[in-house]
Amino acid sequence: MDQRMKPSPRLAPLPPAPQLQDQFEASRKRLGFVPNSMLIMQRKPRMVEAWAALTAAIWGPDSKVDFGLKRLIAHVASRAAGCQYCMAHTAGGALLQGENEKKVAAIWEYQTSPLFSAIERMTLDFALAAASVPNAVTDEMFAEMRKHWSEEQMIEIVGVISVFGFLNRWNDTMATPLEDEPIDVGERYLARGGWTAGKHDR
Repeated sequence: MDQRMKPSPRLAPLPPAPQLQDQFEASRKRLGFVPNSMLIMQRKPRMVEAWAALTAAIWGPDSKVDFGLKRLIAHVASRAAGCQYCMAHTAGGALLQGENEKKVAAIWEYQTSPLFSAIERMTLDFALAAASVPNAVTDEMFAEMRKHWSEEQMIEIVGVISVFGFLNRWNDTMATPLEDEPIDVGERYLARGGWTAGKHDR
């Protein structure tokens, strides 16, 4: 990867602190690496601990929503916010959760692609509206979602969107540098949708 495509972070990632080993290992198992966002955040260890607990609840094994779809929900929400870092992470996470490459590559066209079901399109439209500013979710959209998702599933879906609202703002503000793994995913699957690894200035 051309190092010129990696922006300079506003606060540099630090080496992993030993006291946060459990939290970092949980992220490594989920993503395949420790994200630079956490390596920046560890300056406030309790934030890392709280963050790890929240994400464990959202991505835990008792999830009632498919993990691959949750990653695509996070991706579309991050796209609404324009966060390049999170778009690359969520595309890579969708692949790790078993979404096929063609579907990830077609995420920009989810509204018309035959790879996506009607329920997936509706759910991704909901994610896009919920992540927009101002929030664009209508009572009608919410009612339509409830026809297909239980209340517990709705909590999970809105939880994913909300967690990435935090991450989108965190990573764009910190100019968090992308790790090599998500850069490769972004270049392979997202570049035609306007994704660029070094873009932090919206």
